[in-house]
Amino acid sequence: MEAFRPLGERRTLIRGSGPLVETVHGEVAWACGVFGGEVVREGSDDAGYDLVLDVVADGAWGDEGFAYGREGGRTTVTASGQRGLLYGLFHVVRLGGTAFQEDRPREGHRPAVALRMLDHWDNVDVHPVMGQVERGYAGGSLFWRDGRARGELERVRAYGRLLAACGINAVCVNNVNVHASEARLLTDRLGEVADLAAMLRPYGVRTHLSVTFAAPVVLGGLPTADPLDEAVRQWWSGAAARVYAAIPDFGGFVVKADSEGQPGPFTYGRSHADGANMLASALAPHGGTVHWRAFVYDHRQDWRDRSTDRARAAYDHFAPLDGEFADNAVLQVKHGPMDFQVREPVSPVFGAMPRTRLAVEVQATQEYTGQQRHVCWLGPMWSEVLRFRPAGEEGSAVGELAGGGLVAVSNVGDDPYWTGHPLAQANLYTFGRLAWQPSADPLRVLDEWIALTFPSAPKRLTEGLRPLLRGSWRTYEKYTAPLGVGFMVQPGHHYGPSVDGYEYSPWGTYHFADRDGIGVDRSAATGTGYAAQYAAPWAGVYESPATCPDELLLFFHHVPYAHVLHSGKTVIQHVYDTRFEGVEEVEEARRVWASLADLVGAERHARVAERYEEQVRGAREWRDQVNSYFLRKSGVPDARGRPIW
Repeated sequence: MEAFRPLGERRTLIRGSGPLVETVHGEVAWACGVFGGEVVREGSDDAGYDLVLDVVADGAWGDEGFAYGREGGRTTVTASGQRGLLYGLFHVVRLGGTAFQEDRPREGHRPAVALRMLDHWDNVDVHPVMGQVERGYAGGSLFWRDGRARGELERVRAYGRLLAACGINAVCVNNVNVHASEARLLTDRLGEVADLAAMLRPYGVRTHLSVTFAAPVVLGGLPTADPLDEAVRQWWSGAAARVYAAIPDFGGFVVKADSEGQPGPFTYGRSHADGANMLASALAPHGGTVHWRAFVYDHRQDWRDRSTDRARAAYDHFAPLDGEFADNAVLQVKHGPMDFQVREPVSPVFGAMPRTRLAVEVQATQEYTGQQRHVCWLGPMWSEVLRFRPAGEEGSAVGELAGGGLVAVSNVGDDPYWTGHPLAQANLYTFGRLAWQPSADPLRVLDEWIALTFPSAPKRLTEGLRPLLRGSWRTYEKYTAPLGVGFMVQPGHHYGPSVDGYEYSPWGTYHFADRDGIGVDRSAATGTGYAAQYAAPWAGVYESPATCPDELLLFFHHVPYAHVLHSGKTVIQHVYDTRFEGVEEVEEARRVWASLADLVGAERHARVAERYEEQVRGAREWRDQVNSYFLRKSGVPDARGRPIW
């Protein structure tokens, strides 16, 4: 609220027409009503106004871009479209009082990525295992409760406002694991989706639906869902037409197919391109897009078979199909080859499919990074991914290759703080800002979030918050999974340590620890060959333990415990040291947060303090389980003589 004060203290002129311009007017009028000031519509003379927000017809900045500047005591935002004016308004809000101080030359702002979407894993019915929201750590669904729409539409509208302020312009409102209730959103329950879309539309947010590939069978009573069957294609065309009749600005379908038990084209001997293109054809007349997830792998593996490698799966399934996908089909690729672990290499798919529209998928909800009970700001991780250049320094960065968009699994629920942990809001904001500009400095984005969340905060508060968040991802990595090893979590709910939790399961094998060493051999020479899926120079870098970066060593190589890292430490000593360091850093973060109690609202401070108590407990548990496991495996004691329980 305080972030809007500078708007409400000045005279503002707004020119332009359309529903999003009305949204802009409503935002400024609200600020004036709270803080004073005046807003005027359609004045012909800019004189006497502190802020002018103007939609012009030149098209220079595209539908979402805008120009901002200040001259002669007047701040001006000029946009080519309504969305641009809305984003320009929020840019002024981010700048706060500085937007009305010294003159600034006009500067253009336009998103580098056209689609910036959140995927909600919200179930319409309460799932017996996953609950109302699968992998949701911020309470219940904003949209659904016990089989029906919640009906709390003003809360949904407020959510649209939050998304627009972050730069996010699309939402998928149901789980990619489509159960019976979600399937019916496409047919007899479409009106509920239309109600949600109506609340999100004033903030430029387009609504999407996850659909089951088997919908023609489940909903249409057809005997097949074969994507090359004409009756199936006609059924999908009719379904798409009905959706657009109810929601004219509908974004499209999100599909998880042939993955973890979900139906798909493999049943009929067809390819993923066949399946995606059939849906793309149904959506094309309406301007819609199909987002086809590349998360496809064998989840019924024999752990004894070391030739099977889950990391290879996305590349093996999809790289041979490059160039076969329709123009309005987007292949949605997880940022790493596995499943949102605390440290993974960037997926080689991004360097292998130049003729396919690719979207980068990240996970804002912290499934494997503390589940919003631990502070783990993911901006640095995402920035590393988006800046990675699959073809080396002369090639494009992943953020530049993401022509299909940037997508995050949502971390939002019906919690009063939106994200459960108040500091987890930083991940939502950071995703939106990096999706707008993948090359942005994440530390600058974090400073923006702190300034907006704690306006007029004393220096002691901002100087305390910055280190708590800036280093939190690497702190979490220190006390959890070492050197690129993943999945050392409790099976099912994925919270808390279990070093062998998935090691002997059909879902894959992840660390291969034995008495002699640890890590997965993914080299081309002696391992699964995964390293060879990368182009030069990365294939060579990852192929050898001598050149592989330390933080990914055990992802690519099985090495002795005495192997010496580039840091000069042995692998086993690195395991011990980082577990102890991680706990110490969390304990220090807890102390710093406690010292800020007089600067933060009592309720918010108490919520975060309670989460820090759980984080300290969890970090100690991780330290003790990981260290004791590898002490027993290796027989090598801690060189510093610290007790390992």
